[in-house]
Amino acid sequence: MPRLLAALLLTVLLGVRPAAAQFPPGPPPAVGVVRAKQEPITQTNEFIGRIQATDRVNLVARVTGFLEQRLFTEGAEVNKGDLLYVVEKPPFEADVQAKAAAVSQAQAQLANAEITLRRGEALLHTPAGQQSTVDTARATQLSDQAQQMQAQANLRASEINLGYTDIRAPIGGKIGQTAVTIGNVVGPNSGTLTTIVSQDPMYVVFPIAFRTALDLRARYADKGGFSAVVIKVQLPNGRMYGQTGKLDFVNNTISANTDTIMLRGTIPNPSLGPSVGKAMVRELTDGEFVNVILEGVQPIEALTIPRAAVLSDQAGDYVYVVDAKNKAEQTRIQLGQSTPTTAVVMSGLKEGEMVITDGLQKVHPGQTVSPGPASVPPSVPRNAMRAGATAAASPSGAASGGPANGAAPPPAHSPARRD
Repeated sequence: MPRLLAALLLTVLLGVRPAAAQFPPGPPPAVGVVRAKQEPITQTNEFIGRIQATDRVNLVARVTGFLEQRLFTEGAEVNKGDLLYVVEKPPFEADVQAKAAAVSQAQAQLANAEITLRRGEALLHTPAGQQSTVDTARATQLSDQAQQMQAQANLRASEINLGYTDIRAPIGGKIGQTAVTIGNVVGPNSGTLTTIVSQDPMYVVFPIAFRTALDLRARYADKGGFSAVVIKVQLPNGRMYGQTGKLDFVNNTISANTDTIMLRGTIPNPSLGPSVGKAMVRELTDGEFVNVILEGVQPIEALTIPRAAVLSDQAGDYVYVVDAKNKAEQTRIQLGQSTPTTAVVMSGLKEGEMVITDGLQKVHPGQTVSPGPASVPPSVPRNAMRAGATAAASPSGAASGGPANGAAPPPAHSPARRD
């Protein structure tokens, strides 16, 4: 016993420890993988826009008088030529009669001057005739003729003013609230009586960053230009509008403050059914804010992977690829259009490569893994591929095809943890 205690004491003093227990390594972590593959996608870009009537008219009285009648229902749709207001007519009717009388007087004076001229010309070759008499008669005839023309012009102006007492709709569309009620004096200086805005079709206008405009032009120039894209509209309540429109105009000036350029499309705005009272119900309203989606007519082939496979760090986006020896290797990629479930890879991957989507938290570069089929993500329509939402006034929010420009955000993955 003393010898055993002495041996243990010697062991402690010399720093000798018993050998640690050895455990066999664990199995490789199981991960789910999918193959990067080419799929048809519809290219889209999303922007903030506004609905705008194609025609807008502010009605203003063109003659001064008391407003006698209002013949429309506020908020109703009117047709071109409909009678809307009536200004008192008697003063203008009396003026027309006075001008008509002046025309008759001028015509009588002209007729008398023509008779005098003919008489003087007939006596010119007789002893009683004088050239001076003929010259005076000709001058009088010309003067009376001018006075008749002036009287007719005055009559025409009075008739026009009388016609202005009937205020009619210059365009068809929805009429707004009247600003002046019956009994008030109206005139050219009394301001707008009411406003009419056209209803079908409507414009949708939206500013985009000029850099994005250049990208769109390069993308669709050889595919038909304006005809290569359609416009879809998402309403403020999140519902997609049932009609599609066509791009028809690009402004000729870039905003100096925001470096954006204005685009415009035309989209139908048909009636939704029976009118409410005299007001026709339509989906789009002048001045309404909407999300504008430019969608390519023809889909393109692109390399896609599940969005859950994409991780991000300060250096950018990357994925883990399983090689032929079942080792996980970190691969940097560049993303294109993406949705919450599908990512388009512009560069960094090849078709057919195995990408890890499940079990990423257990993987680090160079680690041997046990790959298996990944869980099936929920499907999304291909036309949901969007390059991002562009803010109306900020060129930095313009879509340019990457996640940093408004595309669907990456999932809440942190860089893969190293165990």
